[in-house]
Amino acid sequence: MSLTAKISNFLVKSLLGCSISLLLWESSIAPTQGQTSPESEVECELLVVGGGLAGAAASYEALLLGKTVCLTEITDWVGGQISSQGTSALDERTTQRSRLFYPRGYLELRDRIEEFYGELNPGDCWVSESCFLPQDAHEILAEQLQDAAKKGQGTLHWFPSTVIKELETANIGEGEQITSAIAIQHTPQNNAAPLNTEPLSQTIEDAYSYQDSDRFQKQIIRFVPPENSDDWFIIEATETGEIVALADVPYRLGIDPVSHLEPSSSSVDGDPYCTQGFTYTFAMEATAEPQKHQEPAFYQQHAPYYSYELERLADFNLVFTYRRIWSPETGADENFRGVKFTAPTPGDISMQNWTWGNDYRPGTAQDNLVYTREQLQATGQLDPGGWLGGLRTATLQKGEDHALGYFHWLVAGDTDSQLGKGVKKPDPNHRLLTGLDSPMGTVHGLSKYPYIREGRRIIGRTYPGYRNGFTVSEIDISRRDYKDKYYRENLSETSYRQLLQAINGLELISNKNANLDQIQRRSRSTIFPDSIGIGHYAIDFHPCMTDYPAEKAGNTERAGERRGGGQAYPFQIPLRAMIPQKIDNLLVTGKTIATSHIAAAAYRVHSFEWSSGAAAGIIAAFALEENILPYQLIDESYIKEKQLQSLQRILNESGNPTAFPDTSIFNESWEEWQ
Repeated sequence: MSLTAKISNFLVKSLLGCSISLLLWESSIAPTQGQTSPESEVECELLVVGGGLAGAAASYEALLLGKTVCLTEITDWVGGQISSQGTSALDERTTQRSRLFYPRGYLELRDRIEEFYGELNPGDCWVSESCFLPQDAHEILAEQLQDAAKKGQGTLHWFPSTVIKELETANIGEGEQITSAIAIQHTPQNNAAPLNTEPLSQTIEDAYSYQDSDRFQKQIIRFVPPENSDDWFIIEATETGEIVALADVPYRLGIDPVSHLEPSSSSVDGDPYCTQGFTYTFAMEATAEPQKHQEPAFYQQHAPYYSYELERLADFNLVFTYRRIWSPETGADENFRGVKFTAPTPGDISMQNWTWGNDYRPGTAQDNLVYTREQLQATGQLDPGGWLGGLRTATLQKGEDHALGYFHWLVAGDTDSQLGKGVKKPDPNHRLLTGLDSPMGTVHGLSKYPYIREGRRIIGRTYPGYRNGFTVSEIDISRRDYKDKYYRENLSETSYRQLLQAINGLELISNKNANLDQIQRRSRSTIFPDSIGIGHYAIDFHPCMTDYPAEKAGNTERAGERRGGGQAYPFQIPLRAMIPQKIDNLLVTGKTIATSHIAAAAYRVHSFEWSSGAAAGIIAAFALEENILPYQLIDESYIKEKQLQSLQRILNESGNPTAFPDTSIFNESWEEWQ
């Protein structure tokens, strides 16, 4: 079945169902020039902003609990990483995967993928046990949400191609709450090109504009709480922390200053412009015959960047099969420097997501992708009605060019920027897959939205031991040996002592007289008494580049950025990391939770996003039922909070674990968790 037919089939099923509605508005009264008055009003108990895995998970759990959910998404696909961002290869750690210790919704998603294809890994990739087509991921997850709505008798209002433009807030009770959100949904004008014809950089500012354009007609929607109630929750599940910026709550961007909590930081003072690289993924197909490949006009500017990166990775077939997402035939066994895989055969499809390939890694104030608060103010995006998504459009376009240039390098390039000449050889027997029926569902062949590894990260509220606001830090999760001489030599004596005390589990205990050589490091992650979810992944860096522009010949990665990378212990998601300052009915999930720059490099993969999102959905439903605000669950001694304990019991009993097996301050044996 073609992609168009699949989507049409799903839309028909959605519209016929009694528990889910697809709200693709067709405006009967088009807004006039400059009009900002909403043309319709929609009531929700939960407004979930962002249809990625975290937003989908929040919706899934809330629907099972019978809630009314409005789910908005800037693209027309649900699923984020696995669909619209094209990273349809599940990032999973070995032990967690072998034990299948995941949230129930994530396990159901894996089962549905296997049922859809008849196998879990239809791509026969070697990076994961599950690589599949993004176009199918949208359909699989959409049906999972539809079934959850029917099972729980909840109602899902799905708003594709919709962005939040403005928030309205008021002082309610002891704090501030969001009372309504104004959104813009766009559909193609009559006789205009279909959605996903142009890349995001060409349409994003139009999508955030109230006015109709030659490209789009707009419907302005106000989301509000249910009638006769002020009680609702907004869940921030966007990829870059849009609602956090729009609500103007405290957050961080980029590198944190070096400290005893962030001893591996690459900056003394911090750097908000150096976030992890973003990636426009694409799909390419192996062909029996050589294809003609025309060099893009921008190629020579970007060509000096591309590389296999390491000699142990310098093999075309190895890179192609790394994230191969479709393989109708099994090729011959191959082995490159100890990595075993099956050779590509004609018809195989590979998704590309490569650090020295289509990663685009800006790191200066001239080209950073996610605008800082100061940049948002300077560009007028914090003014009423001024919000345009908070991203630098020119950098989006550079990322798009960079990705298309990488495809050309793969098929026609003959020079490797890191390994020199003689390593890279052209391989023209491939074609870029483009068109609305292609795996990415776009005419241009790139993902609908870039894969974002790092955006805005909230600063949580103050708690004992966190006078500057709660944040999950590097030392909370890292397996690094902090007795390495680097830390003794580069930290002050006071900071080094604080570091060793902290990793000993003495976070709140001052022991100025302890012998540093006798302090033993704990061999586990920090145990959070308010944990509401789990995750496990390496601290995996795709560092920003040193100079502008990122693709500049001879450019290097920011010095010291990879120092914080490495293995992490299985870790928890504390509730405190999801509660922003200022706004009481806003829950933050996904990559926008309160983590440091280094910790965020582990708190960003598929199963973590699902776990944090699932928790947010259950927390919001619980808070509505108990007539409580989330911050009140931990406003006193959260160890003794009975309602917090009730929430954690609900999470665990529903199949959403809050801790890994045998988590205890007495268990220091985590080496088997790989």
